[in-house]
This record gives sequence, structure tokens and C-alpha cells, in this order.
Amino acid sequence: MTFWNNICKITHEIKTYKLSDMKKTIISTLFLLFAVAVFAQEKQAEIKFAESVHDFGPIVEGTQASHEFSFTNTGNVHLVLSSVNASCGCTTPQWTKDPIAPGQTGKVTAVFNSTGKVGPFSKSITVHSNAKNGSIILTIKGNVEQKQAEPTSPVQNQNK
Repeated sequence: MTFWNNICKITHEIKTYKLSDMKKTIISTLFLLFAVAVFAQEKQAEIKFAESVHDFGPIVEGTQASHEFSFTNTGNVHLVLSSVNASCGCTTPQWTKDPIAPGQTGKVTAVFNSTGKVGPFSKSITVHSNAKNGSIILTIKGNVEQKQAEPTSPVQNQNK
């Protein structure tokens, strides 16, 4: 017998007791609210990242720095990432788009384009999902060092 069938059966039994209509309504409502709360808590996805911050350290300007954040669905229903958004256009996120079964893993990859971004940086990636722990913010950071100028080639003598 399903969970909801059990609730209906118990609610029907409450209504058959010799109580006033008001008491029956109150008891039925309280029981139903309790049952829904218990049921809702039992069936939820939960996302747990191995790390939420990655420091690239120093990188050379022009580098496409990439890091993969891995996560596990520690809940008991499928986890779905609805969207993943970066804080600026210089960071491109990619993520597991298929539902992740309980106990399975997925990934969010952040690619930072360091062209023209000399100096320290810190970028956030917001992960939106159906997990009970809500939106998660991941961070990538580091320091972009200016690319060294290529040495000019020596002048070659054309008179030989």
C-alpha cells in the first residue's frame, strides 16, 4: 500500500470516531501536515562538492585556465542542475546536464579566459539545482601575470 493510501486510510479512521466535526477537522489537518512534512523531508536531492574554491595560483596572461569541480548526490532522489552561471563573461561554465542518481557523481567545469586580465582575480560560479541545500557558489581565483614580450630578432645583413 502506498504512502498516500495509508494517509487516506488513517484520515478515514479518524473521521469515524465519535468526535465533534471541529475536532475531527483539526486532528485530520494536523496529521496530514505532519505526514506531508515527513514525506517531503525523506525524498530530496542533496549536492555535496569535494571543494568549493580553487586557487590557480599564478598564470600567464592569455591562458585558458580550467578547473573541474566534482560533486556527489548525497540525497535519495535524482539531482538535476537547472543552471550554472558565472559572475562575468570571462568565465565559461560547463556542467553535467543529465539527472544524477543518488550516490552518483557529476561535475562543473569552469574555464577562465585570462586575456587582458592582468592582476589578481576571483570569479564565482553559481550552481542552481533541485537540491535541498539550495544554490551553491563555487569560486576560482588566482593571479594573472603579464605575458613576457617576445624578443625581437636580430637585424640580418642583406649585403653579402
